[in-house]
Amino acid sequence: MGQVVATAERVVRAPADQVRSALADYTGTRHRVLPEQFSDYRVESGGRGAGTRVAWRFAATAKRVRDQLVEVSDGADGALVETDTRSSMVTTWSVHPSDAGTSTVRVRTAWDGAGGIGGFFERTFAPSGLRRVYEDLLGRLERELSAS
Repeated sequence: MGQVVATAERVVRAPADQVRSALADYTGTRHRVLPEQFSDYRVESGGRGAGTRVAWRFAATAKRVRDQLVEVSDGADGALVETDTRSSMVTTWSVHPSDAGTSTVRVRTAWDGAGGIGGFFERTFAPSGLRRVYEDLLGRLERELSAS
C-alpha cells in the first residue's frame, strides 16, 4: 500500500481573489462547475470556505463509485483543503496570482492506495483519470468566471 497522488494545474484568466472566492463558493459556483462524474451534490453545512461540509457521489468509472462527505478547512497560503471523512482522501486547491490578472490554480489529491495488484493498477491509472476530471472542472471554472 502506498500513497496515490493526482495533480492538475491551469492558468485561469481571472484575478486570484476572484478564483479563490469561486472555489470556496460551495452553494453556487462549485456545484455549477462540477463535471458529470460528480452527482448527488448537497451542502450539509456552511457553504462558503472553511467550515463547510459537502457531500457528493464521485464516479471515477462506472464500477468505481465513491460516496464522499467532505469537510473544508483553510490550508497554507490561502489554500482550500477538502478532507473526505469517509476515506484517507485529501484534496488541496491553491491559487496564486500570475501575469496580468491571471491566476495559476493547482489541485492536488492524495489518498492511501490499495495493496497488491489492485494497488498497482490504482497507482498506475487513477492519477491520470482524476487529472482529466480536474482539467475539465478547471476549464468549466474559467468559463464560469469569464461569463460573470
